[in-house]
Amino acid sequence: MTTSSRPTGLLRYHPPAAYRGYTLFSANGGDDAYLIDMEGNFVHRWHYPGGIAYGYLLDNGNLLFRDLGSRPPGADHIREIDWESGLVWEHYDPTLRRHSRLPNGNNLFLMQRDRISAELTRHVRGGFAGPNDPDEMLSDQVVEVAPDSTELNVWRSAEHLDPKTEVICPLESRDAWGGANDLTSSPDGTTFLISFRILDAVALVDRASGEITWKWGQGIISHQHHPTYLQNGNVLLLDNGSHRRGLSYSRVLEVDPSTSQIVWQYEGLPRVSFFTHFTGGAQRLPNSNTLITEGMTGRLFEVTPANEIVWEFVSPFVAPTQFGMANGIFRAHRYGPDHPALQGKELDPDWLGNLNRVYGSG
Repeated sequence: MTTSSRPTGLLRYHPPAAYRGYTLFSANGGDDAYLIDMEGNFVHRWHYPGGIAYGYLLDNGNLLFRDLGSRPPGADHIREIDWESGLVWEHYDPTLRRHSRLPNGNNLFLMQRDRISAELTRHVRGGFAGPNDPDEMLSDQVVEVAPDSTELNVWRSAEHLDPKTEVICPLESRDAWGGANDLTSSPDGTTFLISFRILDAVALVDRASGEITWKWGQGIISHQHHPTYLQNGNVLLLDNGSHRRGLSYSRVLEVDPSTSQIVWQYEGLPRVSFFTHFTGGAQRLPNSNTLITEGMTGRLFEVTPANEIVWEFVSPFVAPTQFGMANGIFRAHRYGPDHPALQGKELDPDWLGNLNRVYGSG
């Protein structure tokens, strides 16, 4: 099957070099999340009316996801559903942007609901002025929320950013200062990584003190997504490259926070062959390969440390989005066969009569 621009389904697979497992993704604008095997067979589906915008598996096999709110571009619920798509838990807030489940069972939510003072707003630099600019800009919060929806503590970005140096991209509006688009908790829950998209910066925050212990990216990356922790202490992220000076292209970077040096990167050959203006991400796999989501085109691909593409898949599911009908994917994740979430679960490679009928239903 093809979309209007490219073939879909499994395009490439080199078993000796790829990390064998199951890949989770959901179609932007759709109500389903899918798990596929390395051959591109659909082995499981979750369905939830109202939309599954982006999710990931918990160790118990449940899917934790953000919904579509009132359909694109909104989102207002975080939901947890079981393997059979039954609702386990949900939390509502119209300012929700991203989520992370903590080791203690609480949730860390990224929200855009603070309003900074008019005086501070006047001191924030950058962005383009418009007739409807607010007197008080929005800014970001990171909120720990218990399962019963009690808010336990709040981190406010405006208390830790400097209006002289945290300058908004000149091609972005002045509605908000920071425009945080991603949040990742450390495995032990003591720190988190936050991505300030319109400031071209990622930051590492100590949760106990609230202090930013590392901030990086301005002048190097552009409108990035998905900073994540690696076992070697480095940070992996997708540098989307939208609003980059000169040629627009995306790349994936591994950065050493102790030196702020890029120690590994992936770019397309040619550079313009890999680009996603919005969304996307990167996951470091156990065999040192990297799974990359080229979000706007619905393309998932795995690369080796030497930048060889060893697996490639394009989503066949086209759905209505804020950009029109598209086959975009917000982000994908790969899970090995031994992952706790998959233990004891039925993974049927003939789900819905295999690919032909699955594609036909999309």
